[in-house]
Amino acid sequence: MTTTATTRETAAPRPRGSEIRRHELAAFLRSRRERIAPEQVGLPRGARRRTPGLRREEVAQLSAVGVTWYTWLEQARDIQVSVQVLDALARSLMLDASERAHLFQLAGATDPTPAANCPSVTPALRAMLRQLEPIPACVQNSRYDILAHNRTYGRLLCDLDALPAQDRNCMLLVYTNKEWQASVVHLEETQRLMAARLRASLAGHLGEPAWKMLLKRLEESPKFRENWQRYEVMGVRSKTKEFLNAHVGHLKLEHTDLWLGPELGARMVTYTPADEESRERLERLYDIARATGAGV
Repeated sequence: MTTTATTRETAAPRPRGSEIRRHELAAFLRSRRERIAPEQVGLPRGARRRTPGLRREEVAQLSAVGVTWYTWLEQARDIQVSVQVLDALARSLMLDASERAHLFQLAGATDPTPAANCPSVTPALRAMLRQLEPIPACVQNSRYDILAHNRTYGRLLCDLDALPAQDRNCMLLVYTNKEWQASVVHLEETQRLMAARLRASLAGHLGEPAWKMLLKRLEESPKFRENWQRYEVMGVRSKTKEFLNAHVGHLKLEHTDLWLGPELGARMVTYTPADEESRERLERLYDIARATGAGV
């Protein structure tokens, strides 16, 4: 009896579920960090590197978090992790969709980035996008996330299908993607107007994690910070837009928003040709997109 009682008193308590998740998260972060070569993220290797992959301080730097805080995370300390930080870590560690989902699950957080299969994008809506071809069309929400697009839109401003789902956001692309920027004829005006529309939409979503995460990423752009500080607001409006497509050249298109209902917060964006030359070039772009299997 004495032996049994002593055993009960000295046995280590079983780890709780949250503690197990923290240790799994720590191990997962270490494994992802160690598999990335410094050159993959634009960092020099150096002659004295002993750590396989990235160092902790390099991940912290890439993710804009403190080195001590990130070290605690890999040590499975009981600390809070915001979705903005998880998003930054996922991008710094070059996680694919499954790895990103695993990261958020281990952290006990919900990924606010729209999934590839957004519930508001029904099969009928996807069929409608296809039926509109060769007219470029997509479904966006008020945060400018591209929830679905047809094949012509997938090749209109860049190779959209080559981008991770979390990067398919028109605001991010117009401020950070060089290929997208090169395709917009009136870039500075477009950037300013889009920032004004985003600020107008933000009023109904203050404090929401997905919006905070988007703004944190956008603030990496000096041009966005400049436009954001103007505090301009503007509603959505239709207008003629000009693009310089890498495959077929200059396009003059009429932009139209088709709202899908207030409860969905989404709209279908279409670009119809403004002249015959643009119509013919859209036909050619559609042929190119169809041949390469673009669109979702």
